[in-house]
Amino acid sequence: MSASSVKQLRLVITTEDFDNALAFYRDRLGLTQVDAVPPDSGRVAILEAGKATLELVEPSTAAYIDQIEVGERVSGWVRVAFEVTDIAATTASLAQGGAQVLSEPRVTPFNSINNRLEAPAGLQLTLFQPL
Repeated sequence: MSASSVKQLRLVITTEDFDNALAFYRDRLGLTQVDAVPPDSGRVAILEAGKATLELVEPSTAAYIDQIEVGERVSGWVRVAFEVTDIAATTASLAQGGAQVLSEPRVTPFNSINNRLEAPAGLQLTLFQPL
């Protein structure tokens, strides 16, 4: 299979608190809701998040990134990163929407300003704004 056969990366998150998660990611983070085929029972929301990439890291690299962004090892096996245009405003909005801020925005060796939040649906988020 060639790399050109992949057209989209979709991260699927199961959450018990659907309304809270939808409000957080759609209304606070600003992801755009697009049409989805409704299931026979329950609800689904597909939210566009711009360009998608898959970042693979070894445990030592994850620890290094945690140290830079938070000051200690805090992430699990998955963390979702969003590039934003105004990291301070986005952090404030997400905190008001229920996210726990784990670190304030800080300049990183990656030529960006990053910070970390614990968000609804059990996700740890990195927000980053290129310098």
